Amino acid sequence: MDDIGTYQERKFPAFRNPTIDVLEHGRKKHHIPLLLEIDVTAGRSYLRQIKAETGQAISFTAWIITCVGQAVGEHKHVHALRKGRRRLILFDDVDVSVLVERTVTRDDGRVQTLPMPYVVRKANEKSVQTIHNEIRAAQETPLAKDEVQIGGRRRVSATRLFAMLPTFLRNLLVWRRLTHNPFRAKKAMGTVVVTSAGDAGKGGGSGWGIPLGIHPLIVAVGSIARKPGVVGDAIEIREFLSLTVMFDHDVTDGAPVARFVQYFKELLETGYALDKLIVPIDARP
Repeated sequence: MDDIGTYQERKFPAFRNPTIDVLEHGRKKHHIPLLLEIDVTAGRSYLRQIKAETGQAISFTAWIITCVGQAVGEHKHVHALRKGRRRLILFDDVDVSVLVERTVTRDDGRVQTLPMPYVVRKANEKSVQTIHNEIRAAQETPLAKDEVQIGGRRRVSATRLFAMLPTFLRNLLVWRRLTHNPFRAKKAMGTVVVTSAGDAGKGGGSGWGIPLGIHPLIVAVGSIARKPGVVGDAIEIREFLSLTVMFDHDVTDGAPVARFVQYFKELLETGYALDKLIVPIDARP
């Protein structure tokens, strides 16, 4: 045993169990990942122009959610949920789940940054400004004591108790009810998730994330890299976003997804909705 070296043995944290549950249930899903590179030069230019003219930095994530909402709203099959073995529910409202970082003060006085889920309801009906403001409000709204989901009713005490239950009880009490009831699932977690691969590709390279999850549609935002691109007959340096789109093959097929991806790509490449935030020249002071 002398060649092992020093080590520490700690109790496995029970709060990891719900995350493992999601990964296990996500592993059973027939998700198909599509790895994309999308030219977001126009959108990024608009965002910089908006900040220069108004002083407001519109969130890149808010813009992505806006484009996702519009694209899914036009191609509802990609966020459908199963109802039993023979029925599909195609929702008109696109509810997008996103993680929002919150700073909380623990009982011992230590300040901690925690990612908390937040659901943007009816994202297909909201402007990029509205979604941006909503996410900012979620980041700044005071949390209720022991709250673990922004805008939800879950509390630390209930979550801690749930995490300590045996796996079969967690499946029986929560996961079975969510996976078998599409309306309950939509209310609890939305139908689409937008997540970020963090610093993947940091330093100028491309980086994609391929997450596991239980939503019918998962959009993972990766890195942005400057690369040569073809514009007309010329080669220019462009900004390319590494993006992963994962769809549930149980509820939709390749052709509908291809149409969704093409429309989503067009929205991102043209800087959809951002031009409306540009101050017209004749309206500037």
